[in-house]
Amino acid sequence: MLRLLRPLLLLLLLPPPGSPEPPGLAQLSPGAPPQAPDLLYADGLRAYAAGAWAPAVALLREALRSQAALGRVRLDCGASCAAEPGAALPAVLLGAPEPDSGPGPTQGSWERQLLRAALRRADCLTQCAARRLGPGGAARLRVGSTIRDAFRRREPYNYLQRAYYQLKKLDLAAAAAHTFFVANPMHLQMREDMAKYRRMSGVQPQSFRDLETPPHWAAYDTSLELLERQEAGLALPRLEEALQGSLAQMESCRADCQGPEEQEGAEEEEDGAGSQGGLYEAIARHWIQVLQCRQRCVGETATRPGRSFPVPDFLPSQLRRLYEAHARVGNLSQAIENVLSVLLFYPDDEPAKRALNQYQAQLGEPRPGLGPREDIQHFILRSLGEKRQLYYAMEHLGTSFKDPDPWTPAALIPEALREQLREDQEKRSWDHEPPKPKPLTYWKDVLLLEGVTLTQDSRQLNGSERAVLDGLLTPAECGVLLQLAKDAAGAGARSGYRGRRSPHTPHERFEGLTVLKAAQLARAGTVGSQGAKLLLEVSERVRTLTQAYFSPERPLHLSFTHLVCRSAIEGEQEQRMDLSHPVHADNCVLDPDTGECWREPPAYTYRDYSGLLYLNDDFQGGDLFFTEPNALTVTVRGVGGVTV
Repeated sequence: MLRLLRPLLLLLLLPPPGSPEPPGLAQLSPGAPPQAPDLLYADGLRAYAAGAWAPAVALLREALRSQAALGRVRLDCGASCAAEPGAALPAVLLGAPEPDSGPGPTQGSWERQLLRAALRRADCLTQCAARRLGPGGAARLRVGSTIRDAFRRREPYNYLQRAYYQLKKLDLAAAAAHTFFVANPMHLQMREDMAKYRRMSGVQPQSFRDLETPPHWAAYDTSLELLERQEAGLALPRLEEALQGSLAQMESCRADCQGPEEQEGAEEEEDGAGSQGGLYEAIARHWIQVLQCRQRCVGETATRPGRSFPVPDFLPSQLRRLYEAHARVGNLSQAIENVLSVLLFYPDDEPAKRALNQYQAQLGEPRPGLGPREDIQHFILRSLGEKRQLYYAMEHLGTSFKDPDPWTPAALIPEALREQLREDQEKRSWDHEPPKPKPLTYWKDVLLLEGVTLTQDSRQLNGSERAVLDGLLTPAECGVLLQLAKDAAGAGARSGYRGRRSPHTPHERFEGLTVLKAAQLARAGTVGSQGAKLLLEVSERVRTLTQAYFSPERPLHLSFTHLVCRSAIEGEQEQRMDLSHPVHADNCVLDPDTGECWREPPAYTYRDYSGLLYLNDDFQGGDLFFTEPNALTVTVRGVGGVTV
């Protein structure tokens, strides 16, 4: 009953038919407490799969709103709890000596202070979340890493754009498509959708707006354009806005690290988080994971949507532009303030030191109180305090930490770790010079150079991730693979289904050849080596094309390749009622009675995409088709291609 009430209540929030849609993705219920984003998202996908476009829009929008509202609650609670008495980090971690501690801190004294501060802050966060979110607080609305990644990749907008299209709201469809495309610029299917929207008469250029880009990037890009035009005075407000926005975005990211949310499994294993221990060990493991997450926020804030690597030295580079722009317009006090801030990161930076001497000479008498920016001082002190704890954990607890900042003082790193870290840096020299991502034209060139053409897209195939492509192989290559299959069958080599005539129907002969079996036969001289090599090459070609079209930001790996020949058995085709291959899904068990598809064994749950590559067309039947979840109602027929 509760499951039914949620979509019903959200439907009541939709505007009546014919009413104007609010600009962007406005809040559906302003002031309402956020709901569980993962449940809303799951319900939205169910509505989408069922073709209930209006409920899908309502649920997906509410999921986005609730996710953003949860982020604001975490940010507000984090800020208020950081100011709580007893919640501050021990002074020694911030580079200051402890009171009455003599020449050095008493062994274990700062650890006890840190434990008390961490527990005090955790209790404050729990109470704050309960006040803002109701009983259970953040734990009740905890979102798993898979859903967090989906929101980070803006996947809800992929579904929203199609739902809006079905509802004839082309302006919002284009905006949702553009929002997804900004974060996924290598996604060929969305690129084609964007091209179609541009050709539609009801879509204006201003419809292609990004609904999610963090404000600091817009200000950053505008400031760079103004500086290129030598308009330093106009660039200064945008430079300051970009810096303040960067710091605010970092605070928002850091707020997402706190609380009881799950951490990445791979990181837990790497850092020993899965080891057994008592209460204090559990607290230490969780605290280390929170600190690691906070440190990663530097790179996340400096990474543009859709890019794989951060802008190097993001904050110091902004400060450099600020002091240069202030100096150009004669604001020497502000120029000195910003150049001193750069020197907090790099005390030996020669250009900054020369600029400081020049500005001080031009200014004349020293100005009292003129020093580095307070916001940058706070950022650096806090970051260094966290780094001290993480390096301490590396040295004494065996955890790992990849420092995101090139400006970390060498003296901060324990001497026992310096040589090890230096060797790691030499082995990974590309960390400082990341490989350039392939340009947007690369994947388009892949299609053009190989003569591949798109003959049916997702709309024509009535699905979100489906496509039919032609021209992947030349006729000669198809002939080589067909001959390989015939040679292997003639030698009695059959692999994949334990020697049965057919695993799916008694009316056909099914002969299959894996890549490994083909290589073994070629080595034995049973089949030609050219065909075996081509089978492996074609497998990789299909994988590359599938990744380029559907998953450009996430690498795909081959699970299974099978060269299959299906032959009708003479005399057994009259009045035949069965299918050559029953309606199914590779990665879930389809239950036609309930319309559910259970992602559990014996299905290949680890698979994400399936591809069919047709080598010949001189046969009858063999149509590829898709059905409703009842496995009876055919929704579309295709002719082959890469499909899901």
